[in-house]
Amino acid sequence: MKKLYFLLLILVAGSVSAQQDAMFSQYMFNTLAINPAYAGSRDVLSVTALNRTQWSGIAGAPRTQTLSMHSPVAKKNIGLGLQIFNDKIGITRTTGAFLSYSYRLKMGNGSLALGIQGGVANFRADYSTVDVSGDAPAGDPSFSQRVNKMLPNFGAGLYYSAKKFYVGLSVPHMLNNTLNENQVRVSNSFVGRQYMQFFLAGGYSFDLSPDLCLKPSALVKAVKGAPLQLDFSANLWIKDRVGVGASYRSGSDLILLFEIQATQQLRFGYAYDFGLNALADYHNGSHELMLRYEFGASKDRILGPRSF
Repeated sequence: MKKLYFLLLILVAGSVSAQQDAMFSQYMFNTLAINPAYAGSRDVLSVTALNRTQWSGIAGAPRTQTLSMHSPVAKKNIGLGLQIFNDKIGITRTTGAFLSYSYRLKMGNGSLALGIQGGVANFRADYSTVDVSGDAPAGDPSFSQRVNKMLPNFGAGLYYSAKKFYVGLSVPHMLNNTLNENQVRVSNSFVGRQYMQFFLAGGYSFDLSPDLCLKPSALVKAVKGAPLQLDFSANLWIKDRVGVGASYRSGSDLILLFEIQATQQLRFGYAYDFGLNALADYHNGSHELMLRYEFGASKDRILGPRSF
């Protein structure tokens, strides 16, 4: 019964409160996932892999994997990026890829990048696999559907960055794709669909001493049918090798962050989310692993942990 309740909760939330993109606790190190204008901003070929296990201990809880890479184009103010993702929630799975393009303009002591992205996702859901033993009317058509749909989409963003700070505004997906055409025929007011999501992100790097650097950052996320979500975080870097920090996600989680800059090019990251809402009684927290490797033509092109 508990498993069925959770699956139905996901399905209803996806229909009424808007189908949302996967969340990331380490968004400040995986900015391409929310803003295409970030492409090429690190001036090297940067590759990031991320695996998130949300709400550990609950059957059907979200599981997300992403692989992103981006790089500037030699001798031009152009950046190119690629994202590949797989997101599984209960009996639904979304996989896809997006290409990003950015153009950077020198502005003051930093640069302003304008970015666009486009791609396609495949949404699949097999409602017939839900165990409804005694919990739903016999022959309920809602539990016999199989959905397999391609969802093209595009997005845009702005990203201003300088040596010590950044700020970005983006809308990664602009099309309100319908996820299940069968629901449209039944009731247009109860339809699972994608909605535009707006992201405003920023961060600053404070040099406390030659060995210590404090990096606070914030993310505001807005989407139709869901409360405004705020993320506040602060990371303390020690000798540019180890980073420890914490983050708060409004009404949802307290997050512990840990990073290691193993070499100038290789960085590991881990985040653990403590649930703060009513769902926290049913899970053992969320885990997120991040690996980033940067291919630089020379050491002076590698940006250290004090940079975003």
